Amino acid sequence: MAKNVLQRKEGVIVGDDVLALFDYAQEKKFAIPAINVTSSSTVVAALEAARDKNAPIILQMSQGGALYFAGKGVANDKQQGSIAGAIAGANYIRAIAPTYGVPVVLHTDHCAKKLLPWLDGMMDEDERYFKEHGEPLFSSHMIDLSEEPVDWNVETTAKYLKRAAPMKQWLEMEIGITGGEEDGVNNEDVDNNSLYTQPEDIHMIHKTLSAISPLFSIAAGFGNVHGVYKPGNVKLHPELLGKHQAFVKDQTGSKKDKPVYLVFHGGSGSEKSEYTEAIGHGVVKVNLDTDLQYAYLTGIRDYVLNKKDYLMSAVGNPEGADKPNKKYFDPRVWVREGEKTMAKRVAEGLVDFNTAGQV
Repeated sequence: MAKNVLQRKEGVIVGDDVLALFDYAQEKKFAIPAINVTSSSTVVAALEAARDKNAPIILQMSQGGALYFAGKGVANDKQQGSIAGAIAGANYIRAIAPTYGVPVVLHTDHCAKKLLPWLDGMMDEDERYFKEHGEPLFSSHMIDLSEEPVDWNVETTAKYLKRAAPMKQWLEMEIGITGGEEDGVNNEDVDNNSLYTQPEDIHMIHKTLSAISPLFSIAAGFGNVHGVYKPGNVKLHPELLGKHQAFVKDQTGSKKDKPVYLVFHGGSGSEKSEYTEAIGHGVVKVNLDTDLQYAYLTGIRDYVLNKKDYLMSAVGNPEGADKPNKKYFDPRVWVREGEKTMAKRVAEGLVDFNTAGQV
C-alpha cells in the first residue's frame, strides 16, 4: 500500500514523499489522476472520490482556475489575481485534505512563457512558507514552455528547478506540444509532427535536470490533444513512451527500466487501453479536466431540468401558489448534485488508472 512508503500518510505530501509515491506508482503500474480544481466544491468532489476509492489524488490549479478561486472580478493584469487565488486554494486544500484520509499532491498546471510571473509569485509564497514550515506551500508546479525553442525551454526549466530544489519541490515540464485548446492556450492548428517528442530530447532533458534534482517529471508528446474529440480524430502512440524509457536507460546506464517519470496530458476521452499502455511505460500522472467539467455540469443540469417547476419563482410551485421553494433553489442543494456527478467520474478515472485501492 502507498501509505507504507510515505512519511505523511494523509493530506498534502511534499518532497521525498512525492518521489516515493511516484516510484511506488511505477512499481505497481498505476497512475494518479490530476484533477483541475477551480473552487472548494470541485476540491470536495475530487477528495470524496479519492477517499471512497482509497486512492491517492493530485489536485491542480491552472492559471485560469486559480483566478476563479480568487474571483473573476479581481484585477489580473500582472497575474496578481491568479497568484492570490492559487495561494488561497492551496491553503484551503492543505486545511481540508487530511479530513479525507488520503495522500494529496498539490500541483499547478500549465504555465506558459507569458504566465511565468504567475509561477514566480507562487514560488515567492513557497519560499516564504518554507521558511516558516520547512516545506513549500505547493508540492509541485508545472512549467510548460513546449511552444518555445527546445534549448530555451530546457534552460529556463533548469533555472526554475534550481529554485525549487532547496525546498525539495517537484517540477513538471513539457516537451512536444499538446494539441487542442485549454485555458486560453490554443494549439488546434499545430503541425501533427509537433505532437510527438523524440527520444533524444527526453534524454537531453533528463541529463540536464538530473544534475540539479531528481524531483522532476516530463510530459512528453505522443499525439496528445486537450479536449474531447470523436473517436479516431486523435492518434495516440503510447508505445513511443516505452522507446523514450529504453533510450534513456541505455544512455545513462540506469538500473531502472523506467528512469523517467512521465505525464499523460490531454487524457479526457482516451481509451482505457491507451491509459493502460502509457502507464506500463512509466506514466505516473494523468491529467483529467474536460470530462470532469462536463460531469459536474450534468448533475446540476439534470437537477434544474427535473425541478424546473420549483425554480421559476421563490414562492409557488405545482403543490400550491403559496408553497416556498427555498429548499429547491438553495445553492447547497444543486451545487451538491454537480459534486456527486463529478465525484463519480473521478472515481471512474481512479479505476481506469489502477489507482483505486492503492492507499
